[in-house]
Amino acid sequence: MATNVQWTEQGAWTAGGDWGSAGSQGQTFDLARWQARFDELRRRHHVPGASLAVLVNGRVHELASGVLHRGTGVEVTTDSVFLSGSIAKVYTATLVMRLIDEGRLTLDTRVADVLPEFATPDPVATRTITVRQLLSHTGGVTNDFNYDGGRGDDCLARYVEAARDVPLDCPPGTAISYGGLGYIVLGRLIEVLTGRTWDQALKDLLFTPLGLERSMTLPEEALRFPAAMSHLGGPGADPDPAPAWDLMPRSAGPAGRVITSAGDMARLAAMHLAGGGPVLSAEAVAAMQRRETDVPDKWTVSADGWGLGWTLYDWNGVPGYGHDGAAIGQYAYLRVVPHAGLALVLLTNGGSARLLYADLFRDLLAELAGVTMPAPFGPAAEPSAVDVTPLLGTYRRAGVVITVSQDSGGSGDDDGDGLRMRYEFVDDMKDMSPPLDMELLPVTQTVFAATGAGPSFSEDYMPVVFSTLADGTACVYVGMRATPKIA
Repeated sequence: MATNVQWTEQGAWTAGGDWGSAGSQGQTFDLARWQARFDELRRRHHVPGASLAVLVNGRVHELASGVLHRGTGVEVTTDSVFLSGSIAKVYTATLVMRLIDEGRLTLDTRVADVLPEFATPDPVATRTITVRQLLSHTGGVTNDFNYDGGRGDDCLARYVEAARDVPLDCPPGTAISYGGLGYIVLGRLIEVLTGRTWDQALKDLLFTPLGLERSMTLPEEALRFPAAMSHLGGPGADPDPAPAWDLMPRSAGPAGRVITSAGDMARLAAMHLAGGGPVLSAEAVAAMQRRETDVPDKWTVSADGWGLGWTLYDWNGVPGYGHDGAAIGQYAYLRVVPHAGLALVLLTNGGSARLLYADLFRDLLAELAGVTMPAPFGPAAEPSAVDVTPLLGTYRRAGVVITVSQDSGGSGDDDGDGLRMRYEFVDDMKDMSPPLDMELLPVTQTVFAATGAGPSFSEDYMPVVFSTLADGTACVYVGMRATPKIA
């Protein structure tokens, strides 16, 4: 349902009229009460600092809690900026849709027709991958190709050239597989069509028209504002400042680096809630929220499906959209509930951020939108018998080998007991992390809860989902990436 958030000539979002039967119209947002709850939960989950923005009844409320840096003790303020990680994909997708509005390309434009330098090891895939497929993560491209294109304005061009030899996760159109590589290609496409760097295009075509004065892409720009330091550490304790603020190369920008305040991100969401504005048509906004594909793994990022840039949610029949982001100890969460005219943004700089998000958003969504979030993911209380034989074997994609085996120390019964998974980085990714050895506990016949993944993957249990590609190939989903079975 379209909301009544409107863009005014004065450059502000206003609201009025019917918010829908389950909306939040007429409620007063009790800033003091929510600030106290925010502070309490942040401390409980050992998050050093966080910023929260709530768009409700047409107004953006901004809250801050904790410190930007545990070493300096500088407090978080509402004008503080954080790394938003993969939520950058929503910004890149919005820019692409603006170019579609302007008639410079279509969703079904083949990428190679705009970028002749774009290629994959599969010549057929190279010729057929479309803009729509990259936006919806159905193009088959991988996520774990961390090539550093340097600091120059040619960084995206160099990345696309280097990506020509990177194997696909799966054939285009056969499955969803989260692919950051595709968003960097889209960033380069934006550069070619606008004659600007991706960074400048974002500033000229999105930040400036929307009045997003605390949004940027480069570290040197972030120094104008109080900037959150990344923190790292295990669960249950206060984390320590990371050795570096951000380790991502400039070429990762279109997929993983927009630096922003919570309020600015909420104002971007307001434009989408309004059904359009100074940068997008109503048709483009609606297209981004339309389901392009279902998602076998409905737990890693709470996804029920995927649109064009947006993660799509289904909260017991209540639709919503948003995205998650992670960037070297900083975690970001964006949720939008159209029927209630509600948008929530949480930016954090470390600690058990997933648990802070779950507790805080569960309360906010229930009170302001009548939404009940799903129960935390975990193994079935009474697991049923599972024939694990078809699941055993080796799965491989670029940079990762996954081995699923029956633990000799297990019961030996076909009920999932003793099933293990080894997750190993290989090739150019081999130094990213030591191999992870995890026990798999059954949730359903094809869904398992992995233990021992570590806080970089999950606070509690990590979802592991066995599925099949459209061409019949068996695969396993870990972290929303499809890894095909090879043996």
